[in-house]
Amino acid sequence: MIEDAAQGIMSSYKGRPLGSIGHLATLSFHETKNIISGEGGALLVNDASFSEQAEIIREKGTNRSRFLRGLVDKYTWVDLGSSYLPSDILAAYLLAQLEAREEIQHRRQEIWLRYQQCLQGWARNNGVGLPFIPEYCEQAFHMYYLLMPSLEIRQNFIAYLKALNILSVFHYLPLHLSVMGEKFGGAVSDCPVTEDVSDRLVRLPFHNSLSNEDQERIIAAVLDFKV
Repeated sequence: MIEDAAQGIMSSYKGRPLGSIGHLATLSFHETKNIISGEGGALLVNDASFSEQAEIIREKGTNRSRFLRGLVDKYTWVDLGSSYLPSDILAAYLLAQLEAREEIQHRRQEIWLRYQQCLQGWARNNGVGLPFIPEYCEQAFHMYYLLMPSLEIRQNFIAYLKALNILSVFHYLPLHLSVMGEKFGGAVSDCPVTEDVSDRLVRLPFHNSLSNEDQERIIAAVLDFKV
C-alpha cells in the first residue's frame, strides 16, 4: 500500500503518525504545504524490502548506491528511474523549517483555533459546516475550510471576499471528473457525496505568516457575510 500523506506531516491516526501506515508513503514540500521547499517531497520507506528499489529509482535507474557501499565493483543501469534529488539550496531551506517544525505547527494551530472559535456561532446560524476532527486523530493544521449551503452561496462568498481584497479559494476538483479520471474510471464513476462537498467547500486564507491583524480582518468580513 502506498500512503498519500502529502499534507499530513506531524499528524496521526489512532496514535500512528501519518506516513507510517503504508508500505511506502509520500510527503509534499510544495509551497502550499506546512513545511516547504518550493517543490519536491519525500518518499518514506516503511518496508525494508522496497529500500533497494527506491534507491535505484532515485539513482536514475542505476545501482550506484550499492557501488558506493562497495557491494558491486561497478554500477550500471538496472531499472526505471529519474533525477529526483533537490538542490543543496532547496535542501538547506527545507532543513531550516524542519528544525523549526514545532514553532511552525504551533503558529498554525493558533490560526486554526482562532477561526474555529470565532466562526462557530455565525456558522451555526447560517447552516455553514466547520471542520470536525475526531478524538482519535491529531490533525496537521494544514487548512481551514467552510462548507457552504450551496454552490451558488459558495461562489457569492468567494466574490464577496475578493471585493475586500481577501483571497479565498475552492478546493480540489473531484479526481474522477478529471480527464484522466474519466479515462481510467469511465462511466462507472459515481461519487455524489464527493461532488456535492467539492461544490460547497471554500478555504480561508491560511499560512505560516498570517498576522493576527489580517486574520481579524478576515474573520470580521466572514461574520458580515449574509448567507
